[in-house]
Amino acid sequence: MRFKSTTTSDGVCEQDFTLDGIPGVLWSPAGAAARGPWERRSLERRPLVLLGHGGGQDKKGPGVVARAHRLVTACGFAAAAIDMPGFGDRPKTGQDERFLAGIAELRAAGKPVADFILRHNVALAERAVPDWQATLDALLDAGVGGPVGYWGVSLGTMIGVPLAAAEPRIGAAVFGLAGGHDTLTEAAARVAIPVEFLLQWDDELVPRAYGLALFDAFASAEKTLHANPGRHQEIPEFELDSSQRFLARHLGG
Repeated sequence: MRFKSTTTSDGVCEQDFTLDGIPGVLWSPAGAAARGPWERRSLERRPLVLLGHGGGQDKKGPGVVARAHRLVTACGFAAAAIDMPGFGDRPKTGQDERFLAGIAELRAAGKPVADFILRHNVALAERAVPDWQATLDALLDAGVGGPVGYWGVSLGTMIGVPLAAAEPRIGAAVFGLAGGHDTLTEAAARVAIPVEFLLQWDDELVPRAYGLALFDAFASAEKTLHANPGRHQEIPEFELDSSQRFLARHLGG
C-alpha cells in the first residue's frame, strides 16, 4: 500500500492510497494519519469503517465523503473507501463497457433496467470482494483499525453482503436498497453479525419484496429493518444519524 497525498480540513485527515492498482482513500482524525507498520500508535485501536459506494459513484462521491467525515468527527473513527472495478479511477474492462452500452440501449427503448443491473452487480461482487479483503489486510498491516465495520447500500450492499459473509473481521454492517438474487440471499444466510438494513418503500429500482426477502435471509441474531417512504435515493437524513449510532454502539465508539 502506497500513500500518495495527504490533506487536512475541519479536523479530518484525508489520505489517498493505491494498492496493486486499487485506488482508495483513508479518512482519520487530524494528527492520527497512517504512516506504516513501523508506527502503530494512534490508529491501531481506532474503529475502522469500510465505506462501499453506490452504482455510478466512486470512492470520493459526496455521500461517501460526508459519511466519512461524520464518522471521523462524531465518533473518532477511521474510514476507508476504494473504487469498485470499473468505477472512479479504475479502468473499464470489456465487461464494464458492455454493461454501460446495455443500460443505454434499455433506457433508450424505455425498458426496465433493474434486473440487468442486478445481474451485473452480482458478477461485479466476485471481482470486488477480494479487492476489499486485500485493502483491509493492507490497512491493518499499516497500523490502521481495531474493530471493523461496513456501510454500503445499493451496489455497496451487493458487494458488502458477500464481503461480510467471507470476512470474519467485520463486526457490524449497515446494508440496504438491494435484493432479488439467489447469490445475494445465500450470502446473507452466512452473515450473523449485527445488521441495520435500510429499505425505501417506493424504491423504483429494487422491488420492496426483494429488500424484505434479503433482510429476512440474514442469520443475525440482532438485525433491524428501517423502512421509509420514498424512492431509491431518498433515504432520510435521520437514518444516516441512526446508522452512525449503530456503528458506534457495536464498534465501541
